[in-house]
Amino acid sequence: MLDRYLLRYFLAVVDQGNFSRAAAHCNVSQPTLSVGISKLERTLQAQLFVRSSQRVELTSAGARFLLHARRIEREFNGAMQAMTGEGMDQPNLRLGILSSVPTEIIAECVARTHPARSHRFELLFGTERELTGHLARGRIDLAVTLVGRGADRFLERPIVTEGYGLALPAGHRLAGESAIAPELLAQEVMMVRRHCEALSETSRFFTERGVRPHFALRSTNDERVLRMVAAGLGVTVMPMCFQAPGVVRPRLAGFSVERTLGWAATVEGEGLLSAMPSLLQAIDASLAGLARDDLGRSAWPAG
Repeated sequence: MLDRYLLRYFLAVVDQGNFSRAAAHCNVSQPTLSVGISKLERTLQAQLFVRSSQRVELTSAGARFLLHARRIEREFNGAMQAMTGEGMDQPNLRLGILSSVPTEIIAECVARTHPARSHRFELLFGTERELTGHLARGRIDLAVTLVGRGADRFLERPIVTEGYGLALPAGHRLAGESAIAPELLAQEVMMVRRHCEALSETSRFFTERGVRPHFALRSTNDERVLRMVAAGLGVTVMPMCFQAPGVVRPRLAGFSVERTLGWAATVEGEGLLSAMPSLLQAIDASLAGLARDDLGRSAWPAG
């Protein structure tokens, strides 16, 4: 018999990418998790992972087992929800949101549509990796996240493609420019958005042009970064959907990196994506509206 905690360990290694992060995710020590994986492999009489100093990869047996493990975990979660008896008269709407989507966009849509009145509603913010894990485990039904990156694990529907630009205080000497060459920022103080999907590309872009600034702040909180930009602490690079009082958003000349935001759903969440409850419609329209504000390029018509 398979113990559920062994499935949780296995899925955590798959979703987190290595044993140390998986152990932290499961709130156990790395040796405890390793022992659990070894026990699972003995039970299944198959090696599930190829371990190296760089990364952990699934074996062919591990890839086959993954399909069953996902299904078991989803069924278990569904059974637990059904047996609680809570919210039985309302359908579930468990929505994940990419952390680098402006909170104010989502908050405005929630305030306008009141999803808790019609659904047993749950909202969860996370990185792309975290949302992928939550979808795979059935923790959420669908997510607003990065799509079109070659993954075929979920149903995807793009909403908008947007670029990245600078965020400068309104009183900055270059605030009136529509596009700014990176060389002009050589003496600037900058701030790092540590969870940015384009962080490596941004770093390489500046380094290749000899721009190695001092960093005054490193943060995973985009609202905090915007407040510090407005306060004059420094400048940063972020998706063009971010706007704030006291902050101007010129283009970074020569930086052509883009991202596509869209819906990602499990097979179980496909019905929600087809029905498009009012909250999903509002989010869809708000993100697609970025194109009308000349902040992005629409990839899917709203509504």
